[in-house]
Amino acid sequence: MGQEQARIAALLKEAVALHQAGKLDRAEARYRQVLADAPRQFDALHLLGVVKRQQGQAQQAVTLIAQALAVDPGQASAHCNLGAALQDLGRGSEALASYDAALARNPGYALAWSNRGNALRRLDRLPEAVDSYERALALRPAYPEAWCNRAIALLELGQAQAALASCERALAGRPVYPEALCVRANALFQLRDFEAALRGYEDALRHDPKAPEAQSGRGLALLKLGRAQEALACFDAALALRPDHPASNRQRAEALLALGRRDQAIAAFERARAVGDDGAQIDFALAALGVGAAPARAPDAYVKALFDQYAGHFDRHLTGVLGYRTPDLIAQALARQVAGSDLASVDLGCGTGLCGAFLRPRSRSLRGVDLSPRMLAQARATGLYDELACADIGSFLDAHAGAFDLAVAADVLVYFGALETLFAQVRAALRQGGWFCFSTEAGEGADHALLPSNRYAHSLAYLRRLAREHGFDMLEARQAVVRSEHGADVSGHLLVLRAPS
Repeated sequence: MGQEQARIAALLKEAVALHQAGKLDRAEARYRQVLADAPRQFDALHLLGVVKRQQGQAQQAVTLIAQALAVDPGQASAHCNLGAALQDLGRGSEALASYDAALARNPGYALAWSNRGNALRRLDRLPEAVDSYERALALRPAYPEAWCNRAIALLELGQAQAALASCERALAGRPVYPEALCVRANALFQLRDFEAALRGYEDALRHDPKAPEAQSGRGLALLKLGRAQEALACFDAALALRPDHPASNRQRAEALLALGRRDQAIAAFERARAVGDDGAQIDFALAALGVGAAPARAPDAYVKALFDQYAGHFDRHLTGVLGYRTPDLIAQALARQVAGSDLASVDLGCGTGLCGAFLRPRSRSLRGVDLSPRMLAQARATGLYDELACADIGSFLDAHAGAFDLAVAADVLVYFGALETLFAQVRAALRQGGWFCFSTEAGEGADHALLPSNRYAHSLAYLRRLAREHGFDMLEARQAVVRSEHGADVSGHLLVLRAPS
């Protein structure tokens, strides 16, 4: 080795030692000294890029690591670090390609498999993300970060029990791991064990008092436990750490609403919208409080999030807490009015499949459609449906003109205000002589109204008029108690309509 090469090697060795000691500014200076004499020195370019990412300068990191890879494209670690910097910039598809490039060069690279899972998760490719984490764990079973991130993906898939087990593995490898403690509490929350979730968030905060996710989670658990004043304090603490966080502002509004502080809740909802929360959902929440015009229907994102949250315990909650009667009432109405056991049937807003048990015996084919993937996973497990679609009901019906003999919508129209479009879509999807059976909550006076419960009520006069205008014969219209809310009966309408033969 020549004298100049030896000097560069010594500088590089010093830079790496400083880097490993966390002295990033001094390490950067040494890497730049190397590059001043050897502009194409791979390690200096690559590791300076890593320093820039650690300093929060992801774009510079991408530029430097790309220059290193132009010198030597065969280095898997550089591809992996490039992927991490691209992920920081929100360039998920490019990050995924970089991780794949790393793995093409080194299939046994556990970090790249784990980071690839992170990229897939952020691209909402959750089953693939879980598989990628599991590939990492097969290579390195004691890998707390991969166990924790696997738990996050499983939670997003609605698999709370599996997520809980994955968190336990993460914590077995690293007992003081605030993020894993918080994810574990999230799993307990999804399992409706709010007391245990509360303790879990408090454990996370003991190790990291400034963790906003744990503060917000603790607030949500307290809200579920009816401790709204304490929940409000948690949301305020989370917002002190992240003032412009949309979800925390919305959660604060919900806590204020639970405390009966309507005007402050309205201001908090408006603040959530100002910092970037979903405008359609905020408008919907405000309309339910009497502020602004009610939209024609509940936003899809609201409905999906609502039922994704309930998927794991939906049936138990409906029957045990809400005294839900609608499927039984619809089954009885069908027994009175619908003939045949060879029908092409569709369950609109099928949820977990509560209506499938009585629709299956009368159906040659049974399809279900719902916005919530987690609900559909529960429905699929029943084995009652021939096909399940994750889709908007209207779009699904538009794609299936003249396809059905029977359409059922149990507790679905409560998320629609104006029903003209939906009635037309159902009518077009039914064959001659087909039946449409559905429930609504009973309204008085106005055609439809958005209630403080975030559900729409419809008047019977409006439903009769729609049936007539869309060419249906009304076979049955009954008023009945469809569920309970806060101990009070909720009255609804059960209707069976028929398209002319």
